[in-house]
Amino acid sequence: MKKTWIAAATALVLTVAPLAGCGEKKETTASGGDAGAGGTIKIGANFEMTGGQASFGNSSMKGLKLAVKEINAAGGVLGKQLELVQADNASKSEEATRAAQKLISNDKVVALIGPVTSTNTLGAVPVAQEKKVPLITTSATNPKVTVDERTGKVNDYVFRVCFIDPFQGKVAADFASKELKVKNAAIYLDSSSDYSKGLQKFFKETFTKNGGTIVAEESYQQKDTDFKAVLTRIKEKNPEFIYVPGYYEEVGKIVKQARELGIKAPIMGGDGWDSPQLLEIAGKDALNNTYLSNHYAADDSSAEIKKFVEAFKKDNNNETPDSLAALGYDAVNMLVDAIKRANSVEPQKITDALAKTKDLKLATGSLTLNETHDPVKSAVVLEYKDGKQVFKAKVNP
Repeated sequence: MKKTWIAAATALVLTVAPLAGCGEKKETTASGGDAGAGGTIKIGANFEMTGGQASFGNSSMKGLKLAVKEINAAGGVLGKQLELVQADNASKSEEATRAAQKLISNDKVVALIGPVTSTNTLGAVPVAQEKKVPLITTSATNPKVTVDERTGKVNDYVFRVCFIDPFQGKVAADFASKELKVKNAAIYLDSSSDYSKGLQKFFKETFTKNGGTIVAEESYQQKDTDFKAVLTRIKEKNPEFIYVPGYYEEVGKIVKQARELGIKAPIMGGDGWDSPQLLEIAGKDALNNTYLSNHYAADDSSAEIKKFVEAFKKDNNNETPDSLAALGYDAVNMLVDAIKRANSVEPQKITDALAKTKDLKLATGSLTLNETHDPVKSAVVLEYKDGKQVFKAKVNP
């Protein structure tokens, strides 16, 4: 997300309107207009504000709000202010579909940002494709989001600001085999999640290619709470490493219960771990000797990250931004960069400009979109030490 940093900021006014099946909010600094035809440029924000992934959605929205605030304070885009029209998809795929339909058909937004998760984003993709309105997901990493698995064709109106599962799964597998030097591993995945299944697939492919052995593969489903029976089976296989590609709510319980059972092996997951609630659920002691692949490290020394972290903390009571906040911030700036290059708020022209995004410097790194609308960018591995995420390594594509 490349943007201008400013100290001054315009106040955002919050109004609430009903949304069928979802809660909708409008955040604006000027009177509205249809899709940029009036005083503002409307952007739809389709996020998990309630439900099982609410922590992700709320973090993402903080990043979006900061970006909009900065851009509007600097004069807006094409002489107009940005207006966020927000819809809560309640962490459900069907609600993500309804939210996308409402934002496009009723609110006349020029583009959609969100949802967070792969499953929920896949619920919104057909709407963006049908209505020919660009959609940028902040953190849906499953390859199916941008490429239709039935036809193998690129979804013309769908883009992302995050890296994809094949890269993230490879990062975890290479870290386990090459950095931690483990020879065997267990996998414990969320069988109800496209995200988790994608990471499992690519971790397994790379780890076995590296000469490692998978000694156990087990699964759970979202909303499960008792994992001890399965963890006991995993423990009996004596794995040197456990890969748990899931979301923070279940992962926190899995890590906590694993340690209670005496499992001391390193445990690793993906960006779905990145929530303050993970620490609350698992506890800092249980999280020692755990790792995650992620989009950025808040303690990275790059100028873009330092500026973003400083501005975010100033706006959010000194809270350190997680990767979801950074990706939300980046998604707005990626969209604004496309609008400026298109010199238009017409969805088709914005779409065409997004497809040509190249060498865009954002908070999570320099971004170039490839032919499938997926970013070519680096990843980081973070380690939990006494409850804090500590930068461990950066991995380039």
